Amino acid sequence: MKIMPEQHVKLHGFNNLTKSLAFNMYDICFTRTKEEREAYLEYIDEQYNADRLTAILKNVSDIIGAHVLNIAKQDYVPQGASVTILVSEGPVVEVPKESYTESPGPLPDSVVMALDKSHITVHTYPEFHPDEGISTFRADIDVSTCGEISPLKALNYLIHSFDTDIMTIDYRVRGFTRDINGHKLFIDHDINSIQNYIPDNVKDSYDMIDVNVYQEHIFHTKCKLKEFDLDNYLFGYTKDKLSDEEQEEITERITQEMDEIYYGKNMS
Repeated sequence: MKIMPEQHVKLHGFNNLTKSLAFNMYDICFTRTKEEREAYLEYIDEQYNADRLTAILKNVSDIIGAHVLNIAKQDYVPQGASVTILVSEGPVVEVPKESYTESPGPLPDSVVMALDKSHITVHTYPEFHPDEGISTFRADIDVSTCGEISPLKALNYLIHSFDTDIMTIDYRVRGFTRDINGHKLFIDHDINSIQNYIPDNVKDSYDMIDVNVYQEHIFHTKCKLKEFDLDNYLFGYTKDKLSDEEQEEITERITQEMDEIYYGKNMS
């Protein structure tokens, strides 16, 4: 049974549907020497330490109207961090009139809905190629909610919280809830693409591919930045310090790395 946005279905008890958003971002950098690599990893480790990641996740909880129950955070040695926030139903400060509308969610300046039995997590993964000068950083964020609101409403804020070259986004609705007649509802809102929750100016900046399994309520979108400026992938210097041949070689290595991550396969 498909629930249209204008319908208000009366449920038997709590909305037991679980809606899960997995947001994965990748940052890529060319580090010619061991010293450059160590400096880049140190920079990333400081930029995305557990305290800053906690602040990002707390803003996500504000956006979806959650009450924070518990925070566990950890910075790892030599690199990386993790944060887990358990959340429960919070006060509804502002309830949107079209809670099922496919549209980008807000930035964290208002609370928009309530939820219960939910969690928000982030893990980071600094990594580097053993001999080709490529360093990468990945952050995985999972937002899992129960209730009416979709965690996709936090996607706009997450995109703006990271300066990212590649994003992979997964959304799935699991379980079921019941209306007052006992009829099972396996999804409570219309959705045909995660892209409908991404602002137009962001979509204009990325190549995007959808892989969706509608009958299973599984949605996947991957995004790769369109414009390439080598200066954005060098650490501690600019491309004018390189010869034309060096610029061409580094550009080829970085674009191959981006393509392999985007398409999910090795190309050499």
